Order: sequence, then structure tokens, then C-alpha cells
Amino acid sequence: MPKKKERYEFFIEYFKKEMPEPKTELDYKNPFQLLVAVILSAQCTDKRVNMVTPKLFQIYPNPEALSQATEEEVYKIIRSVTYPNNKAKNLVAMAKKLVEAFNSEIPSDTEKLQELDGVGRKTANVVTSVLFNQPNMPVDTHVFRVSARIGLTTNAKTPLEAEKQLTKHFPKDIIPIAHHWLILHGRYTCIARKPKCHQCGLTPICKYYEGLEKQ
Repeated sequence: MPKKKERYEFFIEYFKKEMPEPKTELDYKNPFQLLVAVILSAQCTDKRVNMVTPKLFQIYPNPEALSQATEEEVYKIIRSVTYPNNKAKNLVAMAKKLVEAFNSEIPSDTEKLQELDGVGRKTANVVTSVLFNQPNMPVDTHVFRVSARIGLTTNAKTPLEAEKQLTKHFPKDIIPIAHHWLILHGRYTCIARKPKCHQCGLTPICKYYEGLEKQ
């Protein structure tokens, strides 16, 4: 079985060839829209988020407009996403703070971003990685599952543990892209219930697949 370094090298080479320019599947036209979309995407599909954001951005095109909205008005537009009450509350409060504390500019610092309502570590990592190409690794369920299955992470019990292992082993310039590779691979190939190993090019380095072979 390959060593960890070889796994990472194989993984990078494979995706550089198969998916040279991966991007987030969230629709957005500016930093503010990306931040809103990422907040909405918590425990919700990007597909569903992309269904509600056009109307939301049409009515509230910037932080100033959203900061003037009521939670009820926002709730009506986003009610088909998960936890709409909570997210409506967070979006309005986030917009207010963005206007008052940050002059409506999205901070490029993950710690500062987390001062905004509805923004945790994962959201801050997504935004800084996508917008500012920072070497931050957001760990969602896909990233957590796929990296453990392949063997990129070892015995990581929490998203933070997985994040630390991944950022340690991936070259810095690759981290923002690797995040998309892991998510998209988990979304379409290495799916939770029954991974599509027969159509996956990572089987030569995959711990999970090696286990299947031994059965």
C-alpha cells in the first residue's frame, strides 16, 4: 500500500489531469453574494441554494439593502433551504455588522470573518479560499468522508483534525483547489452510501478500496 506522501502525489496528479479548474457550484457574482450563498449552504445542497439566491440578490443586492430587511422578509424567500429561521436571522445580522464594522467589505481574514453572524470556521475557510485563494481547507461532510476513505487523513475524529492533516500534507498552492476536488469527488463519485469505485481513478491509492479487495 502506498505511503501517505505517495497518496497525496497520486491524488494531485490525477485531479490536475481530470479536473484542472474545479470551481464552487454555488452561483455568485461578487464577494457579498458568495458569503450569503455559503451561509445558506450549511447542511443544504448547493442546488437548493442556487434556487433561492436569484430572488434574494435581486431584492437585496448588497449588504446595505440586506441590513434593512426584516427576518420575516428574508425567511419568505429562503424558506425552502434547511434551517430557514436561523439563517434569515443570521443573514440580516451579518449584513448589519458588515456595514457597521467592515464598511460593507468582506474581510479577507478568517478570524474577522467569524465575527459575522452565521459564519463559523468552515464558512470562513470557504470564503477566503474561493475569494482570496488562501491556503485554507474547509472540511464539510464530503471532505471529511473522502479524505478518510482514501487515506489522506488518519484517525481524524473532528473536521478540525482533518483540516490540520490536509493542510499539512497538501502543498499550499494546491489547498484551495484540493478543497473543490474533495467536495466534488464526494458529491458525485465517492458518495456516502455506496461509493462508485468502479468509475473512480483513485482506487490504486484508496484505503477503502483496498479493504473491499480483501473481502
